[in-house]
Amino acid sequence: MAETQAAKRLREYETIFLVKPDLTDDNVDKLKERVRGIVGREGGKVIRFTVWGKKKTLFPVAKQPRAIYVHASYLGSSKLVAEVERNLRNFDEVSRYISVKVADEVDPESRPVLEDLKLAGDVEETRPGGAPADREGGFRGDDAAEGADEESTEEA
Repeated sequence: MAETQAAKRLREYETIFLVKPDLTDDNVDKLKERVRGIVGREGGKVIRFTVWGKKKTLFPVAKQPRAIYVHASYLGSSKLVAEVERNLRNFDEVSRYISVKVADEVDPESRPVLEDLKLAGDVEETRPGGAPADREGGFRGDDAAEGADEESTEEA
C-alpha cells in the first residue's frame, strides 16, 4: 500500500527555454502544446506555462540579441525531464533551455492546473520614438536640467 502512494508522488520541475524572436504568438502556442503533449504522454502533469515575452539576452544567442522566454512548470519523473529536453534540443525554434528540480515528492492532487500567462516582455520595444528611458528613473535628467535653469533665473 505504501508503494502505491509513493508511486503517485512526483517531483516538481521548471524548464525555461528560449525561442527565436521572430516567431509569431501562434507558433509559440504550438510549441507549448507540443511540450504539453510530451509531459502528458510521459505521465506528468503541466501546472502552468508562462510566456515572459521577447527580452534582450546578455549575449547573442543563435546570432540573435533577443529571444522569447517561455517558462514551464510541471510534475513528473527524471525520465520526463530527459524526454522534454531531448525534444527541445530537436526543435529548430528553441535555441537554449534549462531545467531545475523545484520540489521532491509532490502530491499531484494537491497541485491544481493553473491558467497559462503571457507577459509583455521588454517595455523599451513599445516606447514611441524608440528612445529608451533612463534606467534610473525615467527622463529625470531633462526635468532636473529645466528645474536648475528656473532656479538660477530666480536667484539672479
